[in-house]
Amino acid sequence: MRHLKKTVKLGRTGAHRNAMLANQVCSLIAERRIKTTISKAKATRSLAEKMVTLGKAGTLAARRQALATIKQPEQVKILFDEIAPGFSGRTGGYTRITKLGPRMSDASEMVILEWVEATEPAETEK
Repeated sequence: MRHLKKTVKLGRTGAHRNAMLANQVCSLIAERRIKTTISKAKATRSLAEKMVTLGKAGTLAARRQALATIKQPEQVKILFDEIAPGFSGRTGGYTRITKLGPRMSDASEMVILEWVEATEPAETEK
């Protein structure tokens, strides 16, 4: 019985699932929004929000924990320097899932996973 088992398996082995979720978080950090299936988006959202929480802490230990999880130093730098400071006034709910409808080939429910607040630096007018 699967009582109190939170991990969504997504039809993959543990290592494959962890690598896929880490890559999706890296894509979310780099592109600011990704298009994926609803089950993958719900699993990715959990990891992305944990990474933002580490980014808000901003310590060396938090940076090393994030790097151990997502394994791309460039994306960790962007997360800690650009994305996490934008969420300093928020206690959670950093991502948004917007439904798009079914995919043409297999009718999987497609969604857009994106950050709630605009994380692009605003241009200042002179």
